[in-house]
Amino acid sequence: MRLSRYFMPTLRDAPADAQIVSHQLMLRAGLVRQEAAGIYAWLPLGLKVLKKIEQIVREEMDRAGAIEVLLPTLQLADLWRESGRYDDYGDEMLRIKDRHDRDLLYGPTAEEVITEIFRAYVKSYKDLPKNLYNIQWKFRDERRPRFGVMRGREFLMKDAYSFDIDEAAARKSYNRMFLAYLNIYARLGLKAIPVKADPGPIGGDLSHEFIILADTGESEVFAHGDLVEMGAPGPDIDWDGDLEPLVAQRANLYAASDEMHDAARFEAEVPEAKRMTARGIEVGHIFYFGEKYSKPMKALVTGPDGKDVPVHGGSYGVGVSRLVGGIIEASHDEGGIIWPDAVAPFGVAVVNLRVGDAACDAVAEQAYAALTAAGKEPLYDDRDERPGAKFASLDLVGIPWQLIVGPKGVAEGVVETKRRATGERQTLTLDAALKVISG
Repeated sequence: MRLSRYFMPTLRDAPADAQIVSHQLMLRAGLVRQEAAGIYAWLPLGLKVLKKIEQIVREEMDRAGAIEVLLPTLQLADLWRESGRYDDYGDEMLRIKDRHDRDLLYGPTAEEVITEIFRAYVKSYKDLPKNLYNIQWKFRDERRPRFGVMRGREFLMKDAYSFDIDEAAARKSYNRMFLAYLNIYARLGLKAIPVKADPGPIGGDLSHEFIILADTGESEVFAHGDLVEMGAPGPDIDWDGDLEPLVAQRANLYAASDEMHDAARFEAEVPEAKRMTARGIEVGHIFYFGEKYSKPMKALVTGPDGKDVPVHGGSYGVGVSRLVGGIIEASHDEGGIIWPDAVAPFGVAVVNLRVGDAACDAVAEQAYAALTAAGKEPLYDDRDERPGAKFASLDLVGIPWQLIVGPKGVAEGVVETKRRATGERQTLTLDAALKVISG
């Protein structure tokens, strides 16, 4: 892509009402534009990042055995009346009437819709387990939407729903999602900690939030240091095997957000040298809810004994659009965003410092063509701008590599590379520079 033809509306200063770093940088870098309180239009750079995060989430869900569906944004109120949640949900639900005076709602989540689909088609325990997931826009009418996409009203979420014959089987599905989530965040370049969450009125111990570490995080996290360093299990998991040891290895180590923190237990269970306190951002939540929806909605299957029983369910959410903000909170500096390679909107910027100079144009075009052929998603900065302005805008939007072509270097047969994350610069021949950037 040539920047002279692209749409990348950057701002020198963030609007005064942007309170946190990610909101400020997303507006300044032209990732989004606010259309209403908590509602954003996704501009080209932001959409590219959003789609890359979505694809990583999709790949890890597929790897763990979940099956993708696409559910409607508008849902029938009658389904929510079946579950008992229509009147209980509160003012965050956006309620709508169509021309036939039927009650609809803009889905804040999809337990009812997916349970209705499941009960229509699955009748026997032999067809279990099932895990269906959906990546779709949701709406929750927050009273005070703030912090940009970190707490918007309209947001993109991956929500998965498991269906099993009993609690023991449901725990196996839960374990799959627990490990899949760790793999997702690792691929996004994030350190994620699973912390035990409040299961609410359902009770039990199967509820975890996933918190990524960021100095500007909204909550405080207390954890065993080994949990932070343990990292993700990686792709080579026997998903059909016993996953309990892998989960227990992590879940048995102390980890809690400030809401659930027990100072006495933290000190008793964690050696002083291993006690870690940090700021974090919640970006995912997994939850076992048993028969909460299957009983009132009569989602029954015939068990091995021939009797109909309600299935046991779980839900598993990842805030896809929230993760764009979360990554920025975890990875930025005074110059702007520092994208991890896996989600950067472009892999490398080819910076022509003297557009119109035949020699510079030729080298820049050669580099651009080579990087395109190598699949590095280059952005060619062919704007007739001052070098300082080019560098400032490219640092702001966070492209991982810059390949800089200037008249002095071209005369000497060299170009310059810059790594955004470290600021490291190297002067190399073009072939050597292409090898460095291509890894």
